[in-house]
Amino acid sequence: MANLTRRSDTGRSMSPWRDFFDSDFFGAGFPQTRASMPAVNLSESENSYSVELVAPGYKKEDFKLRVNDDVLTISAESKIERKEGGDGREYSRREYTSSSFTRSFQLPDNAKDDSISAKYNDGILQVTIPKTEKETRASKEIKIQ
Repeated sequence: MANLTRRSDTGRSMSPWRDFFDSDFFGAGFPQTRASMPAVNLSESENSYSVELVAPGYKKEDFKLRVNDDVLTISAESKIERKEGGDGREYSRREYTSSSFTRSFQLPDNAKDDSISAKYNDGILQVTIPKTEKETRASKEIKIQ
């Protein structure tokens, strides 16, 4: 076991186990898990604007939609706790996962701010923003169906 060392580029001995548990072991080319912004599709029809936000793994209760001064803000936060154990051993494993994001969109002048609706289904949040002839400004939270 004493022979399980290797020389680094600097000439000093290093344990292979130290390299494995070092945070830089996998290098910059290895894809790392990090929170990212969900993909968004924006579209326009004759009567409304549509925002489709791809956010799988969330529940509709995790989302908050708010409009204030012609800015639509979509945010979500999810926390998951997994527990394993009970196979006769004296330990258990707990993994906590937390993810969140916030996206904001400047609404066009002809957006009817007070009539925005949203629904969440199969990992996609669908926000519908009706158009209007006159300019409206609202400040409210939007309920997701």
